[in-house]
Amino acid sequence: MQANPSLLRAMNELRIQLTKRRDGDVVLRCIRADGSATWQRHRGRQAGFFPLHDLTHYAVETELGFGRGFYGLIAEGWDIEDTGVSPTRGPLPPEALIVEHIVGSLDVQRADGSTWTAGDFNERVARFAATRGLAPPRAFTEDDVTRLRSRLRELLARWAALPAGEMLELPFDRRQAPAP
Repeated sequence: MQANPSLLRAMNELRIQLTKRRDGDVVLRCIRADGSATWQRHRGRQAGFFPLHDLTHYAVETELGFGRGFYGLIAEGWDIEDTGVSPTRGPLPPEALIVEHIVGSLDVQRADGSTWTAGDFNERVARFAATRGLAPPRAFTEDDVTRLRSRLRELLARWAALPAGEMLELPFDRRQAPAP
């Protein structure tokens, strides 16, 4: 079931639209509450990888309560291109680096079939943060990881079931997320 677009506009900082095009490409479009937007088109192998990666970001940021991950930065006004190496924005904020590490870890687990416990996540995130001089986020509980995995499974299943030519639209609002 798709969300009502008028409700998304009225209530959320960001509307995330992933469109599975008939030509095999995928378009990620993010529309801010003020009506401004940023988008990116993925082709070929990237069209297979990036929607899963982008949905993983959504699950991590909403379920674990990160306000300055990829979608939080987009809601703040960053363009998608700014979240890479950006001469206009400078380096990513520390929280965004932590989120990217968690998302990358989940991408690896999806690829190799492994499943980390909350302890594994906490240890690896703390190690990543320490090597970069960053403060680690709060410790994640098994409930956090279970909730995250459940949400991610649901999102990936919705994406897999989406017919070519259709769009998956998700609301994003940092004000409703629990603090990391």
